[in-house]
Amino acid sequence: MNEKRRQHLRQMRWMTCILLALMVYACASIGTPDGGPYDEDPPVLLKCSPQLYATNNKQKKISLTFDEFVQLENANEKVVVSPPQIETPEVKTSGKRVEVELLDSLRANTTYTIDFSDAIVDNNEGNPLGDFAFAFSTGETIDTLQVSGTVLDASNLEPVKGILVGLHSNLADSAFTTQPFVRVARTDSRGRFTIRGIAPGVYHAYALQDVDQNFIFSQKSEMIAFSDDTIRPSFDFRTRQDTLWLGADSIAIDTIKSVEYTHFMPDDIVLRAFTEQPTTQYMVKQERTVPHKFSFYFSAPADTLPRIEGMNFDATDAFIVEHTPKNDTIDYWIKDSLVYNIDTLRMRVTYMASDTLNRLVLQTDTLEMAPRTTRQQIAKQKADKLAEWEKELKRKLRRRKKNDSIPVDTTPPIEFLKVSSEMPSTLELYQNIDFTFDEPLASIDTAFIHLTETVDSVEVDAPFVFRQKAGKLRSYELLAEWHPGAQYTLRVDSMAFTGWYGLYTNKMEQSIKVRTLEEYASLFMKVPEGDTTVVVQLLDGQDAVVRQARWADGRADFFFINPGKYYVRLFFDRNGNGSWDTGLYEDHRQAEEVYYYPQALDLKAQWDVEQDWSLRATPVNRQKPLEITKQKPDEKKSVKGRNAERERKKRQ
Repeated sequence: MNEKRRQHLRQMRWMTCILLALMVYACASIGTPDGGPYDEDPPVLLKCSPQLYATNNKQKKISLTFDEFVQLENANEKVVVSPPQIETPEVKTSGKRVEVELLDSLRANTTYTIDFSDAIVDNNEGNPLGDFAFAFSTGETIDTLQVSGTVLDASNLEPVKGILVGLHSNLADSAFTTQPFVRVARTDSRGRFTIRGIAPGVYHAYALQDVDQNFIFSQKSEMIAFSDDTIRPSFDFRTRQDTLWLGADSIAIDTIKSVEYTHFMPDDIVLRAFTEQPTTQYMVKQERTVPHKFSFYFSAPADTLPRIEGMNFDATDAFIVEHTPKNDTIDYWIKDSLVYNIDTLRMRVTYMASDTLNRLVLQTDTLEMAPRTTRQQIAKQKADKLAEWEKELKRKLRRRKKNDSIPVDTTPPIEFLKVSSEMPSTLELYQNIDFTFDEPLASIDTAFIHLTETVDSVEVDAPFVFRQKAGKLRSYELLAEWHPGAQYTLRVDSMAFTGWYGLYTNKMEQSIKVRTLEEYASLFMKVPEGDTTVVVQLLDGQDAVVRQARWADGRADFFFINPGKYYVRLFFDRNGNGSWDTGLYEDHRQAEEVYYYPQALDLKAQWDVEQDWSLRATPVNRQKPLEITKQKPDEKKSVKGRNAERERKKRQ
C-alpha cells in the first residue's frame, strides 16, 4: 500500500513539473501588447460658429469644434484668410476647438474664406483634416468660384513655395502697386495654389513675395509674377469614377460608382516669378584696398562711366579702367606712382543717380580715399617675409653637414606677378587655355610662349593665338588647333608677361594630352518652335550649365560631350546678350521664357544623338525633371495603411 502511495506521489510530482514547464513556455511566448488598432481617421467637424457658408454674418470670431483634440501645424505658413487682412488674425487651438479672430473690420457684402490647407491634425496620430477651408459671407449671397495653378521661378522653373498669389478685379496695371488684392492664397511645396470664394467677373492674377505684408508690390526686392491675360472664373459639372473597397485595409473592390462633382476653371494658371533688377541708382560704396587701385560699386547698371576730377592730382589719363559689362562695378588702376603714392586721394566724382522721383540726374560727390593697406604696411609685409626666409636659410645652413653635396639655395625669393592659369594635363578638344593676372599687363611678348606638339617622339612647334578675352581687362586665352589624341607641351618663359607695376611672371611648363574623338558623344537638339533668339543649355545633375549653343536652322548642336547623364533647357534671349534676363513690371515685360526638356539624356561615348523637342508638349509646370528640382514636394501626411501592416505583422 505504501509502495503504491509512493508511486502516486512520484507521478504527481512529474505532472506538476510538466505543467510548470508548460506555463513558463506559455509566458515566454506571450507577445508585446500592440495597443490596439491605430487611429487613421482625420478629425471630424461637429459644429461651427458661425455656420459653414453662413450669410449675413457679423461676428469676427470663428469657432470650429471637432470630435477629438486637435492642433495646428505651421499655422503662420498654411492658414490664409481672404480677403487679405492688414492686421494678422489670431489663430489658436483649445482642446477640440480651433478659434480664429479677425482683427480687421468686416467688409460689407463680402465672402470670407479661411483656408487651413492641411494645418488641422488630430492630437495623437497627426491625421490631417486635408484640404479644408471655412467660408462665410457678410451679405445675402456667398461666392464659391475658385481658380488654381502653379507659381514657378522664371529663371529655372523651380516651384516657388510660400509665395502669395492674389487677384485684382481692377484691371489697371497700377492696381498691383497701389491696392491690396481682393482674394489671396499661398503656394504649397509644389508651387500649387487655389484661390477660393471668388465672385463672378474678370481678374488679373499676380504672385508676390510680400516682404512688408501690405499685399501691394511696393519694394523692388520682392519676387513677383503677373499674368498677361485676364482670368474669368467658371465651372462645369463632371463625373469621376470612385472605388469602394470591401474593407478599410482590403485590396478587393466592392463597388465602382460614378460621382458627379463641380470642376472649377481655370485650374492650370502658370505664373513665372522673378525679382526685378534694381533700377534705383546710387553709389553703394567706394574703397581703395591698395595704394594703386580704387573701386566704385553701384546699385544698378549704368550706360555711362563716372567722370573723375582730381583735387590733389591730375586725373587726365591717370587710370586704366576695368568695369563689368553693366558698369555697376568699376576698378581704377592708377598708372603713375606719383599719384598712387599720395596717402589720401581727393576727387570729385560725377555720375548718374536717382532722385526722389526715381529719375536719373547727375550727382557729384567729393571723396577722400586712403588705402586700406598702406605703402608702409606693404613694405613691412615684404620685410617680414624676407626676414623669415633669412631665418630659415640660417637654420638650413646650420643643419647642413660638412661633406653634404646637396646645395642650399641662397638666392632671395623673388616676388612674381601672380597669374591664375587653366593649363590642364588633359585637355578637351573644344577647350582653350586661360590666363588671369592680378593686375593689368604692361607688355606681352609671345616670343617667350612656346607650344610644341610631339610627333614621332619629336617636338614640333605648333601654331597658336594668344589674345585678350572680350570685355576682360586682365583675362587672356591661348587658342590652337588641337589634334585629337595628340601630346603637347606648353612653356612660358619668365619674361613673357610684365605687369603694369613692374612685376613679371614666373616660368610655367605643362604637358598636355588632348582627348581622342572616340571619348566623346554628340547631341543635336531639334527644336522646331525655336527662333534665332533661342539659347540651348546642356546641364549637369546639379542644374548647372555645362555648355550652351545658339539655335540655328531648327536645331542646336553640341559636339565633344563627355559621356554621362545630362539635362537640357533653353531660354529665349530677347535682347541678344547671351544670358537670361529678368522682367520689369513697370514696362509690363515678362522675364525671358525658359523651358526644360522633361527627361534626362544618357549619352555614351561615340554616340551621335538626335533628339526632337516640342516645347509645349509637356505643361511647363511638369517639365523640369524631379532629379534636378531643388524644391522637392513635401511628403504628403498620411497614416493610412498602418492597421493593415499591423495585421500582417501579427500573422507572421
